[in-house]
Amino acid sequence: MEYRRVGKSGLKVSAISLGAWLTYGSSVVEQEASEQCLRTAIENGINFIDVADMYSRGEAEKLVGKVAKDYQRSDLVISTKAYWPMSDNVNDRGLSRKHIIESVNKSLKRFDMDYVDIFFCHRYDDEVPVEESIRAIEDLISQGKILYWGTSMWNSANIQEGVAAAQRVNANPPIVEQPEYNMIDRAFVETGLDSTLAANGMSMVVWSPLAQGILTGKYNDGIPAGSRHETVDWFKNHITPEKLDIARKVTALAQEMGTTPAALAIAWVLHNPVVASAITGATKPTQVHENLKALSVQITPEINARIEALLGNKPMIRKFN
Repeated sequence: MEYRRVGKSGLKVSAISLGAWLTYGSSVVEQEASEQCLRTAIENGINFIDVADMYSRGEAEKLVGKVAKDYQRSDLVISTKAYWPMSDNVNDRGLSRKHIIESVNKSLKRFDMDYVDIFFCHRYDDEVPVEESIRAIEDLISQGKILYWGTSMWNSANIQEGVAAAQRVNANPPIVEQPEYNMIDRAFVETGLDSTLAANGMSMVVWSPLAQGILTGKYNDGIPAGSRHETVDWFKNHITPEKLDIARKVTALAQEMGTTPAALAIAWVLHNPVVASAITGATKPTQVHENLKALSVQITPEINARIEALLGNKPMIRKFN
């Protein structure tokens, strides 16, 4: 396993990590299979497990906490998040001081842990002053309930605001951003976000490196039975002819290289120097092993040029002022 430093902090995470979104604690994957995936990941060197309070309404946190008890807590890097509504309560959402503190305490109870390694602000909250959120996070850090904090889907302006606010109140700054990033969905990251993060000593841990499975090639010849296309309503409109065209080209190149399209797609994401970890999903242990093959794929300048040629979607780079 390769381990990468998260921003300018001392924390290191596995280059490939395991995420619980849409899978663990839900009806999509049976609990036994979920536990097997987590154990397979940990026993193969994956130390970063990414969770959120909203994943299966807290059930994902419970499942991860149950499995984590069989391992040394200090060997694991476990994250959670808050922002999205967890009930009809008007205050049970967002990044207010009240919700952040209550949310983290509830998450710790579900995990049955004393602390989480990384707390993510799951989105930017334009209804709450950033300083209010950061002061709440700083108090939780002082209490030892979270060790580091980060953001998810914050743009360059949001990141700059958060870093500046942390400096003003002498608080710990964010060390990591969690955006969507893959061969298909790359504009959000590559039009200034990655350079803004690097300038502020932050890394990325990215979600959907396989574009919700499209880049694995499993949809190249149609919709397989039992796939996410059948179980997740919003995903039905996610597969487009343009995306499938890219997936088929990636599959052909991967076959020529003697690897899998999934391994090539994950390796491409990890080729970005600002990426500390690619958060992968798995519904069965074999998928964990498949994703780990990315660590043996080299993205040489020649291969990278070929990838860019087949993708044809490199965004125009702009600098954040």
